Amino acid sequence: MAAEDPSVSGVSGRYATALFDLARDEKSIDAVKADLDQFSAMLADSTDLARLVRSPVFSAEAQQRALAAVLEAAGISGISAKFLKVLTANRRLFAVADVIRAFNALVARFKGEATADITVAETLSDKSLDALKTALAKVTGKDVTLNVKVDRSIIGGLVVKLGSRMVDSSLRTKLNSIKHAMKEAG
Repeated sequence: MAAEDPSVSGVSGRYATALFDLARDEKSIDAVKADLDQFSAMLADSTDLARLVRSPVFSAEAQQRALAAVLEAAGISGISAKFLKVLTANRRLFAVADVIRAFNALVARFKGEATADITVAETLSDKSLDALKTALAKVTGKDVTLNVKVDRSIIGGLVVKLGSRMVDSSLRTKLNSIKHAMKEAG
């Protein structure tokens, strides 16, 4: 399964695939995904946790003790906690963000979902988001989840990345194209 999706490869892909297979067999995919999403959010919010995860300075034992306390405080248990502890014991905790990303890709494929990364110049209305979601669902034939990011530097328009496809209709890109064409003409 991992070989079909380039985002699910390497060490992180192997760990994510093993976790996905176990969660599927235990009929706990949604619970594991929720736990991993919670851990991912904690990782994004805490510089101390990020340092613990990424720094090779901490011994495996120190990482395990600290991780156990974090998981207990967060209420993360079961398969998810055991999996994170295995990553730690195998000295692969530094790859946890990639593993979570790969696991989420496997879950999305399993559920027939797709995720689109959308970059816009300003916040879209709910009506515009729904229209975009509907249009992408028609193109892919799947339920599409939108990850929307606001980047004022694109000036206007939007950039849509869905799987390996990208459509850049940003005003910045169009202006750069005109600028480049004018340089070659002159």
